[in-house]
Amino acid sequence: MIASKSSPLLQVRNLKVAYGGIQALKGIDIDVAPGELVALIGSNGAGKTTTLKALAGLLPSTGKIHYCGKSLQHYAAHQLIQEGLVLVPEGRGVFARLTVKENLLMGAYCRHDKSSIAQDMQHIYQLFPRLAERQMQLAGTLSGGEQQMMALGRALMSRPKLLMLDEPSMGLAPMMVVKIFETIRNICAQGVSILLVEQNAKLALEVAHRGYVLENGLITLSDSAASLLGSAVVRRAYLGS
Repeated sequence: MIASKSSPLLQVRNLKVAYGGIQALKGIDIDVAPGELVALIGSNGAGKTTTLKALAGLLPSTGKIHYCGKSLQHYAAHQLIQEGLVLVPEGRGVFARLTVKENLLMGAYCRHDKSSIAQDMQHIYQLFPRLAERQMQLAGTLSGGEQQMMALGRALMSRPKLLMLDEPSMGLAPMMVVKIFETIRNICAQGVSILLVEQNAKLALEVAHRGYVLENGLITLSDSAASLLGSAVVRRAYLGS
């Protein structure tokens, strides 16, 4: 069940990020409730990836970021992973010369519960049987879809509370996109909150509970995903109709 907006898992207020003299984010507000799937859509260069990187501690930012009721102001990126805030980056970021199994274990590098890690590994193999078949194969030899499965599996090995996904459909065949988004929906149904950045706005809003539209570093619309799908403004700008 989705929590109310009064008790967000993630609460972002007036988030700003600058690259030199360019203000990439100009002060945005985002909430993600426990068990909620929230889509962040917008055109290329709007600031979507910048938002996720700032939340993951990979870019300096100003503003307020509260997660699980506490400020993240002084947390390093690796500490955020330990707190359950995990990013699957654009392009998947696989370790090409490591095996599938080794890549998955990298997701658990902050953990020390060996028996539970082994159980979680089996869960990933059940979720993605293709990874079980290829567990000793070098990650760089996998297809794009298989690498995306592995990137998702690696993130899940860290036991996230909030999973941030950056363009999970990028470069994938249509059938693989369907599989990946079915998995994303199932992950959320199991209680993991998700903040989804996706160029395919229609697909993102079809799986999301709520959505935000980001334009030139500012949130210009926010509503339920169903309402945004029906919005004439969103349809003209992002849905091709």
